Amino acid sequence: MQLYNTLSAEERAIMIDHAGKRRLTLSFYAYAHILDPTQFRNELFLAWNTLDVLGRIYVATEGINAQLSLPADRFYDFKNSIDKYNFMKGIRLNIAVEQDDLSFLKLTIKVRDKIVADGLNDDTLDVTNIGIHLKAKEFNTLLDDPNTIVVDMRNHYESEIGHFTNAIKPDVDTFRESLPIIEEELAKHKEDKNLLMYCTGGIRCEKASAYFKHKGFKNVFQLEGGIIEYTRQIKEEGLESKFIGKNFVFDQRLGERITEDIVSNCHQCGKPCDVHTNCANDGCHLLFIQCEDCKELLENCCSYECQEVTHLPMDQQIKLRQGLKNGNKIFKKGKAEALVFKNPSEAKILSKEKVISEIKPKIIKTYIGKAQHYFTKSSIGEFLIENEEIKIGDTLLIKGKTTGEEIFMLKSMYILKEEAEKAKTGDRVSFKLPFRIRLSDVLYRVEKL
Repeated sequence: MQLYNTLSAEERAIMIDHAGKRRLTLSFYAYAHILDPTQFRNELFLAWNTLDVLGRIYVATEGINAQLSLPADRFYDFKNSIDKYNFMKGIRLNIAVEQDDLSFLKLTIKVRDKIVADGLNDDTLDVTNIGIHLKAKEFNTLLDDPNTIVVDMRNHYESEIGHFTNAIKPDVDTFRESLPIIEEELAKHKEDKNLLMYCTGGIRCEKASAYFKHKGFKNVFQLEGGIIEYTRQIKEEGLESKFIGKNFVFDQRLGERITEDIVSNCHQCGKPCDVHTNCANDGCHLLFIQCEDCKELLENCCSYECQEVTHLPMDQQIKLRQGLKNGNKIFKKGKAEALVFKNPSEAKILSKEKVISEIKPKIIKTYIGKAQHYFTKSSIGEFLIENEEIKIGDTLLIKGKTTGEEIFMLKSMYILKEEAEKAKTGDRVSFKLPFRIRLSDVLYRVEKL
């Protein structure tokens, strides 16, 4: 019984391209009492794997939360596969605003304690006692009511690229953090204000509305189907979109555009930008916003240090990652210290030169010597050591008017064609370089502050 993926993400992407079939990206959730989540998970995997369903799905004793893609011509087969379960029969399927055949590249179905991690341990909380669902037109009307407080139940990295006008956007990394913060902030309005909530597809608001009713809030409302369904309805009914910008999504796309407004900024230079990316250094993988200029400058990395790592041979990169626990860094989601532009209200847009000076680490340079020759065919540079010494493992800087500044780690070198570990004043040392040097270039040893 196969309950795992047999293809890598790369192999799957090639297969999808070759198949030439249009795929649908969709999401849905359902709260229900599932007695055996593991058995339920196994049944779903076997059924969906044969339908070429790919995605990220969580199941628990409290229900299911699914984001997935499938071939468009298998849609009704898929619908039949979920209709066999009473609690999913006729369930609303949120179809993505923007389609991408490569939105998911693996089928992952995990058993969790909860389908939404809420951090709550309250047996008296009735998750079925939820707030009033509103369709797009009703939501717009209540949004304009001066007696309404609208709250974004998503995380900061989601709301920063798009949100409803006048929404309160908690500065949190996880859903579980938002519940007590919002309760405390709005405690004095439990009876006199409308509490209006929204999220991506509705699942977090479903849990949050039950929580806030449990905590004594009288007038609790939620956007039915979340931003995804709201977008479908406003397009279908010709309504004004009160949501501006992009809707963050948890697949390869990382966002789908709702309006042309750009409400966020590049985290490295501050220019208007709403394109999320993950750091190209697999040992970091930080999620952040990066414009095309900074992407080119830093090669899709969040920092100069990560850019340096991506230039190392793959075996060395893997060795560096061994034993590292990067979870906290990965899920800071744009709050890492390496990102210069963190607060748009306090920072100015940075020039390319300023980005370089801010992101590149401050270093101490020690003059070592001058370039003597460059062997074009073998890509080897020769230098005369005029000051101090260098050894294998040192970080070196070659600087020149045409060459610019190139920093690298010395891995091997030769003196008089003999391999050496160390070179001292007076030695003529040569080593292989991934770039061309000129006779006017100068060699430094560098140390980061």
